[in-house]
Amino acid sequence: MIPSAPIALPETAFALTLVLLLLTPLAIAGLALINTGLGRSRSAAQSLLGSLVMVAATTLAFALVGAAITGTFAEAGHTFPLVGRSWNWLGSSPLFLAGFRSQPAQAQLEVLFEFLAVALAALIPWGAGADRLRLSAGFAIAVILAAIVFPLVAHWAWAGGWLAQLGRNFSLGSGFLDPAGAGVIHVLGGLSALAVAWIAGPRRGKFPQGEIATAMPGHNAVYILFGCLLALAGWMAFNLAGDLVWLHAPLAALPETAINTLLSASGALLATFTVTRVRFGKPDASLCANGWLAGLVASSACAGLVAPMPAMVVGIVAGVITPLLVEVLELAVAIDDPSGAIAVHAAGGLWGLIAAGIFSPVPGQAVAQLVGVATLLGLVLPLVYLLFRVLNRVVRFRVAPDGERIGLDLDELGGGAYPEFVLHRDDSYR
Repeated sequence: MIPSAPIALPETAFALTLVLLLLTPLAIAGLALINTGLGRSRSAAQSLLGSLVMVAATTLAFALVGAAITGTFAEAGHTFPLVGRSWNWLGSSPLFLAGFRSQPAQAQLEVLFEFLAVALAALIPWGAGADRLRLSAGFAIAVILAAIVFPLVAHWAWAGGWLAQLGRNFSLGSGFLDPAGAGVIHVLGGLSALAVAWIAGPRRGKFPQGEIATAMPGHNAVYILFGCLLALAGWMAFNLAGDLVWLHAPLAALPETAINTLLSASGALLATFTVTRVRFGKPDASLCANGWLAGLVASSACAGLVAPMPAMVVGIVAGVITPLLVEVLELAVAIDDPSGAIAVHAAGGLWGLIAAGIFSPVPGQAVAQLVGVATLLGLVLPLVYLLFRVLNRVVRFRVAPDGERIGLDLDELGGGAYPEFVLHRDDSYR
């Protein structure tokens, strides 16, 4: 599917897109449950409350500041000339959503789409900081993402910014394409997760001195797997909404996008199932969940752009890469990422963006996708790391050692998620 120019949205398409966006919070709920299940039982309530806090924080920050920076296709945006081209780098909407009601229907759906997108993106680093990241730190991270970083990337890719203009300015296909946020949401979230893991450091006892990494399995496989099913429903709705909002797809093209989403997730799950069974003798439930999510993440870039068989291949590759990368990050690089966010969202999203170019029949599309990937890695990652490093000096990311020892539920909330059960001391603390 090749995106068309923005047009007046028919009432049927507007109503359908609105319904799809109202189903998207299922993806947010699914990811929140997965993050909670992959953490420790003594931090479960803090994890789930933190997800709500981050959704609220991103909503307020994006409404007050972020939406103005992102802008919409209905506005020209701020530009500067370079090498004979006009580069649109920043939105020009008013602050505080002023005049939102008078915006065209298409622009209103764009903004609603972005509200949900930034909320989903903020949950990704929260999962990577599980069992050691303070609620106040999560709130501050969400505000930074929603007010500064996400709006910039969303404007460049979605709201007529310079990445979207690569086709017009340099004849690179249709410009950088990311209809459901593999880059804007998931790579950004995954790179933020990497920055959080670097700055906060590993959980106590994860890497004992002179020993290999200690296994710290998630406390509730039921949360994890049920979260995967919730995420599927929300992801399918969001991918379809992305096609309608950003690609201006005809309604007849939507069934293929839904099928491609399911094919990518299914291929990824079976690939991860096979890899873990071969490596460990039995399939690993948590890694299979990571593979399923990686397939969904990859589909965010290409479900509306490729045919069904390439979509399945995209998922299979994501499912093979994910468990291997999780192992490499933990054992070879000593990065403690309880939710697997870096492998699932950063790597899965990057692969989806590249695959959208590989399987595109449009000349130059692969190059446009690579330019977007290079921007995320070469510009967005350093920006996020710098902002988070400064933020950590103002709002300390990590809980005190005693708080980590007794669990974040008791330390930050004064009560546990499972008061009727005895939660034993973790023997890995030293």
